[in-house]
Amino acid sequence: MSKLRPIAFVLPQFHPIPENDKWWGKGFTEWTNVKKAKPLFKGHYQPHVPTDLGYYDLREPNARAAQAEIAAQYGIHGFCYYHYWFNGKRLLHYPVDEILRTQEPDMPFMLCWANENWTRRWDGLDKEILIEQKYSIEDDKNHMRWLCAIVFKDERYIRVDNKPVFVIYRHQLFPNIKETVKVWKDIAINEYGYDGLYLCITESFHDNTPPHNIGFDAAIEFSPHSVMMKKKKPSFWDKIFNKNPNLDIRDYKLGVDSIISRVLPNHKLYRCVTPSWDNSARKGKNGIIGVNSSPRLYYEWLNYIVKIFKPYSKDENFIFINAMNEWAEGNHLEPCVKYGTSYLEATKKALENNE
Repeated sequence: MSKLRPIAFVLPQFHPIPENDKWWGKGFTEWTNVKKAKPLFKGHYQPHVPTDLGYYDLREPNARAAQAEIAAQYGIHGFCYYHYWFNGKRLLHYPVDEILRTQEPDMPFMLCWANENWTRRWDGLDKEILIEQKYSIEDDKNHMRWLCAIVFKDERYIRVDNKPVFVIYRHQLFPNIKETVKVWKDIAINEYGYDGLYLCITESFHDNTPPHNIGFDAAIEFSPHSVMMKKKKPSFWDKIFNKNPNLDIRDYKLGVDSIISRVLPNHKLYRCVTPSWDNSARKGKNGIIGVNSSPRLYYEWLNYIVKIFKPYSKDENFIFINAMNEWAEGNHLEPCVKYGTSYLEATKKALENNE
């Protein structure tokens, strides 16, 4: 069996940018939402307070190095950074730009294009568009040329059979994704000399499109979308003590049980686990809150996935973890006051058990 390559998704929104300053106030970062979170019912874990890495700023080389170091220490092979491109305008790009410029840290990585409109989702107003995602063949060409010339050539960039791995978050938003894929591959091969592209779609929002039907190579299970489908049935005590009876509370354990037992498709699918979920730091009482998550349950889930997964080839050996640092979604491997390094330790244990 090929050794597995565990990949953790990384959110880069831990540094201020002019656009966020304008939209949400000077100095806004992901930590702004994290710090203001409050518990909404008895036993609700909020706020999530970081320990080992602190309230870091990803503009700082030491912060990027420490993040990569602690991930590697506990068995993470590489990062999948979210990439924001809007017709040539990029957002939250400074950390990756510096990683490319300085060649540090020495951590394998890939990009996932978060190709949605940029909205006011940080404060729960998803409908208000701040930057619209406009698609065109001309932009497809410009985007791929930039990726090939600047990003994919980096020796740390993750590949399959010498093909750079590029993940698309929501392929269904493209007007003609097959044509886009054709254009992308033509540029990568004929203009830049790559052996091809290894393209992945995510099963975001319960999309189960077979990747080969649209020119992609594989799909990535995108937890927690499937995990958070099971609503928690309120207990007698919930009804008495919960001062916010209209909260959207989901049973994380039931969700994990459901996704473990899912019937797998015939196409290539990389499994994905998630430590926990609670985006009330962003959306307050309108958030979705997962309960009954724990490092032990996360370990059992990851251990099961690692045990049953058979790599498709020596390079097609990924398992994804969502996420390293989605703090405002209550979803992070990085150490916090309540759990310390327990999620990282569970990750390492599950991986080592199945080597």
